[in-house]
Amino acid sequence: MENSNFIKTIMKEDLESGKHSEIITRFPPEPNGYLHIGHAKSIVINFGLAEEFNGTANLRFDDTNPLKEDQEYVDSMKEDISWLGYEWDNLFFASNYFDEMYERAVLLIKKEKAYVDDLTAEEIREYRGTLTEGGKESPFRNRSVEENLDLFERMKNGEFENGSKVLRAKIDMSSPNINLRDPVLYRVSHTSHHNTGDKWCIYPMYDFAHPIEDAIENVTHSLCTTEFEDHRPLYNWVIKECEMNSQPQQIEFGRLNVTNTVMSKRKIKPFVDENVVDGWDDPRLPTISGFRRRGFTPEAIREFVHATGVSKGSGAVDEQMLEHFVREDLKLKAPRTMGVLRPLKVVITNYPEGQVEMLDADINPENPDMGTRQIPFSREIYIEQEDFMENPPKKYFRLFPGNEVRLKHAYFIKCEDVIKDDEGNVIELHCTYDQETKSGSGFTGRKVKGTLHWVDASQAIPAEFRLYEPLIRDEDESNSEKSILERVNENSLQVLDGFIEPNMKDVSPQDKFQFFRHGYFNVDPKHTTDERIVFNRIVSLKSSFKLK
Repeated sequence: MENSNFIKTIMKEDLESGKHSEIITRFPPEPNGYLHIGHAKSIVINFGLAEEFNGTANLRFDDTNPLKEDQEYVDSMKEDISWLGYEWDNLFFASNYFDEMYERAVLLIKKEKAYVDDLTAEEIREYRGTLTEGGKESPFRNRSVEENLDLFERMKNGEFENGSKVLRAKIDMSSPNINLRDPVLYRVSHTSHHNTGDKWCIYPMYDFAHPIEDAIENVTHSLCTTEFEDHRPLYNWVIKECEMNSQPQQIEFGRLNVTNTVMSKRKIKPFVDENVVDGWDDPRLPTISGFRRRGFTPEAIREFVHATGVSKGSGAVDEQMLEHFVREDLKLKAPRTMGVLRPLKVVITNYPEGQVEMLDADINPENPDMGTRQIPFSREIYIEQEDFMENPPKKYFRLFPGNEVRLKHAYFIKCEDVIKDDEGNVIELHCTYDQETKSGSGFTGRKVKGTLHWVDASQAIPAEFRLYEPLIRDEDESNSEKSILERVNENSLQVLDGFIEPNMKDVSPQDKFQFFRHGYFNVDPKHTTDERIVFNRIVSLKSSFKLK
C-alpha cells in the first residue's frame, strides 16, 4: 500500500486507542458477474490493509439474489483474487447466515421496527417520494405485531406469490435520506439458490443483509465505495436495531474509473449475453480475467491501484496509466523477438540458394542475464507490408526502390525490383544484400536510416495476431440516444495472420514477448492450439502518458 491514506490513519488510531485489538476487513462481491478493474482496487485495499496490520481479511460472497447469481461467478472471483496475489483468511457466504437474518427480521417485527407490506413495487416507489418531497406511509404500515409475524412466517413458508408481499423497515417516510423511507428488507422469490437450494423462498435485500454479515464476522472496518455513503445511516440502523454484538464502521472511498471502458458488471453483461465479445474473459473487457487473458500482469495491476491512491474522489484515470505499469513490469521480463503481422515476401537475389545461417540476437538487451537466441537467415524472408512504399513521401526511411535499409540482427539490403500481381498489388520484392554489413561485424562504411524487422521464410511459423482498441470510446458517452451496444468501436479487434521466429514453436499459453516495433504480446490461453499459436497484443511499445 502507499505510505499514507485516510483509511490507514483511521485503522492505526483505532488500534492505538484500544478500540480494536485487530483489524478485520472483508471483500464482499456479489456473484452476479466477473470481477473488473474497479474491484481490483477494493481487493488491493481490503487485503492489503489487513496484511499490513497483520489482521484478517475475509472473502465473502454476498449471494442474496439467486436470480442473478451462479457458481461460475463464485469460481471465477476466487481465481481472480488468487491471481492478483491475495489469499483470504476465511471464506464466507451471505447465504450461510440466512437463518440468523430471518431471526433478526423477526426481532424487528416484535420491536415494531418492521412490517409486511402488500403494496406493489411500483406503488412503493410512488409512495417513497422524491429528493425534494417526502414520502407517504403505506396503508399496511400499522399492522399489528401478531399479524406481521404471521404474514412473515407465511412468506417464508411459500404461501405467497413473487412480488405479492415484502417486509419493510419502519423508520421514517419523511426522512430527507430516501434510503431511510421504510426500505424493503425481504422479498418473495421462489427461486433455487446455488448454495441453499430450495430451502428459502424469501431472500434478504442487500442493505439489510450486508451489515448483519459484517457484524457476524466481527469486521472492524467495512470499506466500500462512495455511492454507499447515503446508505451508511441505514447500515448503522440495521446493526443497532437488530441488536448485533459487533459494530463495524463503514468507511467509503472513491471508486476506480478508467477512461475508454465499461466499469460495471451490469453494463458488461449485455456484451457477453449478445455475443459482442468472446465471453467474460474477452481481452477487450476490463474484467480481471480479460486482463489476464490479454497478458496484463498482477504486479502491474497492483502497482496501478497503488498509484491511483485512496481518497474520497472518484475521477476517471487515463487508461494509458494502467498500460504504463504493464510496460514497466514487462520490459525486463519479456523476451524480445520478431514477428511479421502483415507479411510481404522479399527475395535476396544475390544470397546463395539453399544456404541458411544462424545469427545471434539478444533475448532482452535491457536484461543481459537472459542471454542470446539464434535466428535463421536465408535467401527468402518476410517483412511488413507497411515497411515498403513504391512512391514514398519525404523522410520515409524504410524500403523503396533503390533504397537501402538494415535488417535487424542481419545485413543491409537494397530494393532492386518490385513484383506485382495482375491487379497491380505488390506481392514480392527483389533485393540484394551486402555481406560486409553483417550486424556485429563492426562495419562503418556507410549508414542507413531505416531498420526493419523480419522473419526467415523457410522456417517461419504461422501465427495469428489480435490487436485491440477500446471497446467503447468515452467520446461516445455523450450520445445518449445510442444504447451501450450501439456504441461499440468497430475497430476494437483486428485479427492478422503473420509469422514468427522458429525458436518460438514451443511457446505456452500466457507466455509474454516483446515483438520488435509492435509491442508486448501474450500467447492466448483460450484459442491457442498445437496447430495454431494466437497472440494478443497486451500494449503497444510507446505511450504519451507520463507518470507524475
